Amino acid sequence: MDNNSLIVECGERSRFIGYNDIYLSEADMMSYSNDVSFDGEGAVTSAIDYVVTEELPQMYVLEGHGEAELSEVFRDQIEKENIEMVTCSLLNEDAVPEEADCVLIYAPSSDISAEEKDILAEYVAGGGKLMVLAGPVEEGTLENLYSLLSDYGVEAKEGIVVEADREHFAFQAPYVLLPDINDSEITAPLIEENYYAIMPISQGLTINDAENESVTALLTTSETAYSKAAGYDLTSYEMKEGDVSGPFAVAVSVDCGNNGQIVWFASSDFLEEQYNSYSSGANLDLGMNALSSLLGESEAVSIRSKSLNYNYLTINESAASFLKVMMIGIFPLAFLGIGICVIVKRRRQDEPV
Repeated sequence: MDNNSLIVECGERSRFIGYNDIYLSEADMMSYSNDVSFDGEGAVTSAIDYVVTEELPQMYVLEGHGEAELSEVFRDQIEKENIEMVTCSLLNEDAVPEEADCVLIYAPSSDISAEEKDILAEYVAGGGKLMVLAGPVEEGTLENLYSLLSDYGVEAKEGIVVEADREHFAFQAPYVLLPDINDSEITAPLIEENYYAIMPISQGLTINDAENESVTALLTTSETAYSKAAGYDLTSYEMKEGDVSGPFAVAVSVDCGNNGQIVWFASSDFLEEQYNSYSSGANLDLGMNALSSLLGESEAVSIRSKSLNYNYLTINESAASFLKVMMIGIFPLAFLGIGICVIVKRRRQDEPV
């Protein structure tokens, strides 16, 4: 047992908290250094919640469609918040298991079957909770999966969303979106702390009825965004014939009635560690806020680790270009001009009358 470790115990349950669970260290391949964060508060609170809670929430993770592995940061946060994960397939089921408090569909690469779609539609209509991360796929379409949204008046456009407004994309990549964050229970913490969410390689969603109160757009593009119909085969970012004009939603929350709810992120990659790091953890917070909302929040402890390193400052491409001009051009010229003026003034003062 390491020094400075802890054991939390209540009744027959206990949890060991090692020193490495309190001070987290992760390798940063970009800077060839280690990122260190303090997670003592979250680790202890999570352990207390675990030992005093009789029934932990269960999240069923759908498989059988080429789903990606959950990113390490996402998986670790789920485990920390005492959410039990169970993999499941609906190919040999007539309904979602009753034990499921929530179903997660994480980055599928192929479509679900019509039978699976019917099972999931019945599940959410009867009060079930569904969280989906599904963006464009390289081959084929996710027609059956996205028909879950079309039942509630939300249509998915083919292709990859590209931003024409430099204020709404990052890293000189028009497909790495910095969408507007709309006010909701899920997004409010990010708005209060002035965070940006980063949505890479997203599929555009349109809400057919603007007065549809059952659908809330969580993240939206600018009006100049458009969907490149070529998808992964695009050769340029310019809008061409066949592309669809925006604006789009890239994350929505759907009230399905009977307390059923769907939270849908139209990007399969936004919880990947790279983009979460670039967003200073805002992407993970957004994903966990959505999951906590589906589970009723009372079962999930939402205390994030505090970084002991610097955080990335996420700015849009327009602001980055402006800062470059100011730092490389305007400021040096201004100081040069001031210096010349001072020298000329002093020489005039030194000249004999």
